[in-house]
Amino acid sequence: MAIPTPHISAKAGDFAETVLMPGDPLRAKFIAENYLEDAKLVTSVRNMYGYTGNYKGKRISVMGSGMGMPSIGIYCHELYAFYGVENIIRIGSAGSISESCKIMDIVIAQGACTNSAWSHQFELLGGTFAPIASWELLSKAAEIAKQQGTRVVVGNVLSEDQFYNASPMYFERWSKLGVLCLEMETAALYMEAALMGKKALGIFTISDEILTGKELDSEARQNSFRKMMELALEL
Repeated sequence: MAIPTPHISAKAGDFAETVLMPGDPLRAKFIAENYLEDAKLVTSVRNMYGYTGNYKGKRISVMGSGMGMPSIGIYCHELYAFYGVENIIRIGSAGSISESCKIMDIVIAQGACTNSAWSHQFELLGGTFAPIASWELLSKAAEIAKQQGTRVVVGNVLSEDQFYNASPMYFERWSKLGVLCLEMETAALYMEAALMGKKALGIFTISDEILTGKELDSEARQNSFRKMMELALEL
């Protein structure tokens, strides 16, 4: 496959080696407009905006991934395989299912469980592939958070296909296994990074506590997301 790809209209060299990937393309636009200098829109196929600019003198890109593993799987594959991207840092919201993760906490995904059929492509392994983060990115993110005075929780997350789940006991079962929170993309990102020999990391803001029903209001959500964005940008 040549570039531009079916889903990305950028030219060769338009993306930096590191790409931040929020799910919402409008959040990618927000980061580009508020944090990057000389930001340039390099792709907008299907309104999935991607920008490249400079942050503290370093070239960096930001692009939306859409919702769910099939969506991020397409974009991260094309970025890794055709645009020379080496690092993808997913940033997004997550729902806590652990007492150790409270509203506004930031979670760094050491590993990503999944209930998705995405992992079935690895069935010929004869076992279950366990997707994990890049240690280099994870350890650096934890150190930066410590320097910033930002509380983070590091551990296992669940990347699921269902935003609305019909089983009332579903979340409690995962919580008993030490899973911290629910989101919808990271397992596919980690699997794709492993397959391509690249690096990936998922960083999340806890926007709601599923077991207690607590959730952020709009003002607090905006402020806590900024902390997550700034942590990712420093990577």
